[in-house]
Amino acid sequence: MLIIGELINSTRKQIRKAVEEKDAAFIQDLARRQAAAGATWIDVNAGAFAADEVEKLRWMIATVREVCDAPLSIDSPRPEAVEAGLAMAGADAFLNSITAESDRYRTLVPFLKKYKARVVALSLDDAGMTDDFEKVYAVADSLIKRLEDDGVPPDHIFVDPLIRPVSTNGEYGIGALRIVERITLNHPAVHKTCGLSNISYGLPKRRLVNQVFVAMAIAMGLDSAIVDPLDPRLMANILAAEALTGRDQFCMIYITAEREGKLEGMG
Repeated sequence: MLIIGELINSTRKQIRKAVEEKDAAFIQDLARRQAAAGATWIDVNAGAFAADEVEKLRWMIATVREVCDAPLSIDSPRPEAVEAGLAMAGADAFLNSITAESDRYRTLVPFLKKYKARVVALSLDDAGMTDDFEKVYAVADSLIKRLEDDGVPPDHIFVDPLIRPVSTNGEYGIGALRIVERITLNHPAVHKTCGLSNISYGLPKRRLVNQVFVAMAIAMGLDSAIVDPLDPRLMANILAAEALTGRDQFCMIYITAEREGKLEGMG
């Protein structure tokens, strides 16, 4: 499972405070712990600082880089911040995210080519969000083909079917799962990811909902997720789900995790 560690995000109060106060130790500790817990990429988001996002993002990246060499995911809605972040991110950088919206697509594709970055591809176009899951799939399918036509390798594309809170529509969970399954069948070289915690927004015991949903999604073909890697039960569920779906030959990753104490208290 390719994990994008979500915790260094300035929309979180603790992170915003740490960035405002230039508390490097706090940011660095979070980066180290996410990498140690299994994050493949560390997401870095300075989007809460609209007036000086580029400056704040550069500080955050430099701060993380002092202690952690894990690849970085640059998370921003602003093209100038995206380019500044990708320029500093180093090898195997990740852009979170691109859409099929005309302006955003046209602006960001050159950055993908220039920095050879991987990318979260959100199933969203100029028509906006929809409850029509056929439309959601069609947008994702078209976006995959467009990115490939523009020279982005299939294994650099991480399609996100836009997970939405099941508390607001009971079809959002199963609808997203079916889209993940269709992408897996029709685009086997493309990755599938999601902002996992969106599914549980508005519900009590959110972590429980997240933990169950991620196992269901893995069964449908999900092979990446934007998550809190410091949630040990979530990470344990991911290991178990991958073993049960044939992605962990002889369950060696699962067994190794148990020997390293990562499944302590999970039985």
